[in-house]
Amino acid sequence: MIGNSNIGKVLALLEKEYNQNRIPIITKISKQKRHPFPILIGTILSLRTKDEVTAKASQRLFEAASTPDEMLKLSNIQIEKLIFPVGFYHRKAEHILQVCRILLDKYDGKVPAELDELLELPGVGRKTANLVIVLGFDKYGICVDTHVHRISNRWDYVQTKTPEQTEFALREKLPKEYWKIYNDYLVSFGQHICKPISPHCSICPIENFCPKKGVGKHR
Repeated sequence: MIGNSNIGKVLALLEKEYNQNRIPIITKISKQKRHPFPILIGTILSLRTKDEVTAKASQRLFEAASTPDEMLKLSNIQIEKLIFPVGFYHRKAEHILQVCRILLDKYDGKVPAELDELLELPGVGRKTANLVIVLGFDKYGICVDTHVHRISNRWDYVQTKTPEQTEFALREKLPKEYWKIYNDYLVSFGQHICKPISPHCSICPIENFCPKKGVGKHR
């Protein structure tokens, strides 16, 4: 079982794996742009969309507009064409324009640095808000997507039913020193090894620690 007595060792092993695998797309954007706005917009695009699709769509969009002012000069249809084929691109184009208008009207064109304010923006849920907090402002947050939720429960580190429950359980249990890296490491790990169906347990660097809770078939 994985608990707080060995979570540091587990994450250290995942760090080595992480450095060998592809970095999640929003982390790449944060390293390239180093500004909260592209991280916010990139995360909105990434929801229910594969990283490779998000990467190309983000590049096209940011080449056309890189600030809220510039974004509002584009029409809804123009944004749709730039971000297609991300999932729910019609709705995401609407949200992007709505977010940019709010940023200009309420925050002088800047992305707010507080979780509660981010959650008021259209299309922004807890996952997006926490990721912006961590990558955009280097503040403590816990971003929980499907990989983090699945793996944390597979480890039996938490016992939860939804990503939101997982976030709050991790806030209570996970040592704060690991908050900023937890999402990055588990997303990469979940994409390449600890997959939803038939995970690659035979090559997993932490197999000896993992109870494989809920895992049936594995490789």
